[in-house]
Amino acid sequence: MKRSVKIGSLIIGGGAPVRVESMLKVPLTDREGCREQCESLLAAGCELARSALPRAELSGDLSWLVEHTSLPLMADIHFDPALALLAMEAGCRAIRINPGNMPLGRLNDVIATAKKLGVVIRIGANGGSVSGKQMEEAKGDRAAALFLAVREQAELLLNSGFENMILSAKSSSVPECVRANILIAQAYPGFPMHVGLTEAGPGDGGVVKSTAGISALLSQGIGDTIRVSLTDVPEREVSVGYEILKALELRSHGVNLISCPTCGRRRADVMRLVELVRPMLDGLPDGTSVAVMGCEVNGPKEARHAQLGIAGTPVGAVLFREGEVVGEYPFDELPEVLPRFFAEAGSLGKD
Repeated sequence: MKRSVKIGSLIIGGGAPVRVESMLKVPLTDREGCREQCESLLAAGCELARSALPRAELSGDLSWLVEHTSLPLMADIHFDPALALLAMEAGCRAIRINPGNMPLGRLNDVIATAKKLGVVIRIGANGGSVSGKQMEEAKGDRAAALFLAVREQAELLLNSGFENMILSAKSSSVPECVRANILIAQAYPGFPMHVGLTEAGPGDGGVVKSTAGISALLSQGIGDTIRVSLTDVPEREVSVGYEILKALELRSHGVNLISCPTCGRRRADVMRLVELVRPMLDGLPDGTSVAVMGCEVNGPKEARHAQLGIAGTPVGAVLFREGEVVGEYPFDELPEVLPRFFAEAGSLGKD
């Protein structure tokens, strides 16, 4: 049976859609900067954001932020159980901790408070937090050591009668991360899991690593919430996260833009057409598929499943809807025709 947890009104697991997370990249001391980043993340579709709470004196700033944003927040805590207690007192209804790094007596205080307030606890390990003992028990297998670290943490909570938790194991190695999460899913079936690569890096490399690891897990039914950890603005993490879910056909957020890679047969500059079309997509319903093709060969026929599309012709471009041609226009008329074409399509999927 798939379990679920609830952070405010946000449900994770239990058959709910795979959630897209990020992390605030502004320190809590900058209250207005944090609030603005929360609003920007909400606009991008972010459903949960972690905020680091490294010092006790920042708990007032966290409390202020909880009151001034509707974005669910998870306090990110390391080592100090007192910070976890302060985060919950500040109004956070989710915390991320490593129970293995906390004295057992104080951990029991954290668990008792979480039970009382209905707080979700995310536990887990990353590649840099496994112990020598765990590595020895795993015979040097880092994926197995990651699993052992998470198992140790999970058992601490379960032995205290606490089940309102999310499990996570992260690494910057795709194979290591995938194997560790498979072991966790097998050992704790049904518990919500957070998946992602840690320290994936910047640019294309970070996007590709994250996509490879997250997709490998989601395609096996492992993962209830994801974060794409990029050296980039958090909105980019959210955007890539939704692109992964769209590619796996798990969620429809925004428009699914299909375009050909072009070849010597192309009749139109596809990159130019894509840039012309992209600003016109915002008003379309979530899940609308739009195709931009370079010639009549991979036009309406190859992109017949797209709801809207453009294909290059010897004299301009043909526009099609639901695979049927609706008109052909010279290139110089497209800047005037296309806004009308996409505006008329804004009612797609509506009664």
